Amino acid sequence: AKRTHKTTFKSKTPKAIKEIKKFAETAMGTKDVRISTDVNKFVWSQGVRNPPKRIRVRLSRKRNEDEDADEKLYTLVEHVQVASFKGLETETIDA
Repeated sequence: AKRTHKTTFKSKTPKAIKEIKKFAETAMGTKDVRISTDVNKFVWSQGVRNPPKRIRVRLSRKRNEDEDADEKLYTLVEHVQVASFKGLETETIDA
């Protein structure tokens, strides 16, 4: 919600998507960020003017299969459904 304050109605949800990408980029340190369709559908579920206030996401750094890509790694953003956002903390999982 705070990342889309003072934004015109028609650009609120597109800005929310950009902010999710920016967050993933800084958290995981990769320029290539791919958003899953689940995340996209959830953010757009209430229309362009009213994106959800919060979203829980799982970020995973994956190897790029495309050999001629600029970067070796990309970040995949997946949606995690939660009943409540109370008391959640960041969980780091080493694979």
